[in-house]
Amino acid sequence: METILVLILLLSPFIGFSINLLVGKKLTGRTLPGIIATVAVALSFVISLYLFIQNLSTGQVFNVNLFQWIALGEFTTDLSFTLDQLSLVWLLFVTGIGTLIHIYSMGYMHDDENIDRYFSYLNLFIFFMTILVSGSNLLVMFIGWEGVGLCSYLLIGFWSRNHKNNDAAKKAFVMNRIGDLGFLIGIFTLGYMFKTVDYVSLKDLVTSPDPLLGVATLALFIGATGKSAQIPLYTWLPDAMAGPTPVSALIHAATMVTAGIFMVTRLNFVFDLTPDIQTLIAIVGAVTALFAATIALTQNDIKKVLAYSTVSQLGLMFLALGLGAYHVAVFHVITHAFFKACLFLGSGSVIHAMGGEQDMRKMGGLKNKMKTTYYTFLISTLSIAGIPPLAGFFSKDEIMLTAFEHNIFLWILAALASLLTAFYMFRLLYLTFFKEFRGTEEQKHHLHESPSSMTLPLIVLAFLAFFGGLISIPFGGLSWLNAYLEPILPGITGEHAPVDQMVLTMVISTIIAIVGIALAYFKYIKKSEVPAEDDEISGLAKVSYNKYYIDEIYNALFVKPLYALAGFFERVVEKALKNILKSFGGLVELLTVPARRLQNGSLGFYLFFFVLGFSALIICLFLV
Repeated sequence: METILVLILLLSPFIGFSINLLVGKKLTGRTLPGIIATVAVALSFVISLYLFIQNLSTGQVFNVNLFQWIALGEFTTDLSFTLDQLSLVWLLFVTGIGTLIHIYSMGYMHDDENIDRYFSYLNLFIFFMTILVSGSNLLVMFIGWEGVGLCSYLLIGFWSRNHKNNDAAKKAFVMNRIGDLGFLIGIFTLGYMFKTVDYVSLKDLVTSPDPLLGVATLALFIGATGKSAQIPLYTWLPDAMAGPTPVSALIHAATMVTAGIFMVTRLNFVFDLTPDIQTLIAIVGAVTALFAATIALTQNDIKKVLAYSTVSQLGLMFLALGLGAYHVAVFHVITHAFFKACLFLGSGSVIHAMGGEQDMRKMGGLKNKMKTTYYTFLISTLSIAGIPPLAGFFSKDEIMLTAFEHNIFLWILAALASLLTAFYMFRLLYLTFFKEFRGTEEQKHHLHESPSSMTLPLIVLAFLAFFGGLISIPFGGLSWLNAYLEPILPGITGEHAPVDQMVLTMVISTIIAIVGIALAYFKYIKKSEVPAEDDEISGLAKVSYNKYYIDEIYNALFVKPLYALAGFFERVVEKALKNILKSFGGLVELLTVPARRLQNGSLGFYLFFFVLGFSALIICLFLV
């Protein structure tokens, strides 16, 4: 029974993808493709919830082994799936939030002429994400890993008539391939060392440090930096805003960008044996968190602010991973999925009301026109800022506490990133919803709240962003999440910092958030400042606004040299090879001139050569 349920869970989104792809254009009405896709994902969510409840009550792990996939010498691996505590947690919010995003998309994308193709891609994305988190070995994970990369390419470039969207999709695809090469090297290294890439087998075999193990974990971390947008492979993520806003919510909130977090957490027993790589992960995470936050300070595109916010929050998760607090990283993944999905969908609601406008300088005063959007956005903004008792406060505070205990320098970086987060998120809130409307009269005339298909997911996500932190209260062993993940991350239920230290970090974190909010209030409410136009920005603000010119640096260091090399091969090497091959053809043509003269049309001449050939054959067979 459980095997059938697991297969339905995995295949339901793929069936939805197939139906919409093959017959979506023929379906009557514009809502039917959305209904088919939403039902497909909702079915996966219901089964995930059922299996989660079963696991919660009995502790049963669900294993499905379809067949032996690869047998190469001593190395063997199966096409199999394992739904344990970690997989089920991920499946719940992937399929749950995925369902909400599908419902939201039915309103947001209603007028798009290619709505059937959109929902087919969305379903395929969920299918590959479920494969990624439920595979029982690294090769099955890699199928899902590559699949979500492909789907992100299709979804980011969905509105392909705009050339910039195509460029953004290609950029995401290429940068993910760089990370994927590292991931593959890590898989091959572990397979070479232990003759298996199955998680359970690896856990039994990986028992002592080894230099080659460090190579494997470094390569795996490179893969994670690509998928989860860490320095230096983060630049694709802000450009991914080119896709429809629900796609941004799906990629940036609970699915693709958390794949790197999932992979490192799943292989925690490997990373624990390479402390140097863990230190590197923590440093990269902390630096990424602060670096992305400084860029978000000056962005004026509402979705770009949220994109760099995602990069920053992912940095905090990697900081926790690098410090060995895998359970804390998972906790922040969950709360981040709630408030960031709500923020992205809220921004989509604003963009929908503004007729496609994304520049916050042309917004303002929307809270009275869009009350549901405003209040849900406010709750999620308070959550990401770290205001108690909202969900983001608890998860972010645990990261701060972990950093405070292990490395005060990394704690300072995380604290600065948290301060900037509160500032730029309330900057976004104030510029969008407060003061007077700064758009055109036509936009003002058409301002309206979004339909219920869009506001209902916002309400659900805002509720989760408010109360979601209750799954891991740090006091008195009240962390349900830690107890649930104990079989995957042994020993975490016994980890408790002194109460006075926890209270101190909570107070400091809250003060940091309040200071950031107060600074934003003073600047954008009290002083009523509006960001300058692009050509008026100068100084450090211009450097931050232009993302420290990292894209330009990459373009100069990598893109242009590669184009120059390709041009050299096209103009010189390919031309030389073409001439060489053409000369061989000319030689053959020259040699055929005498032979062509033999083809004179004389039947007697042909019979003469036939007799000669036949005689030569007889001599070779019988006389030689």
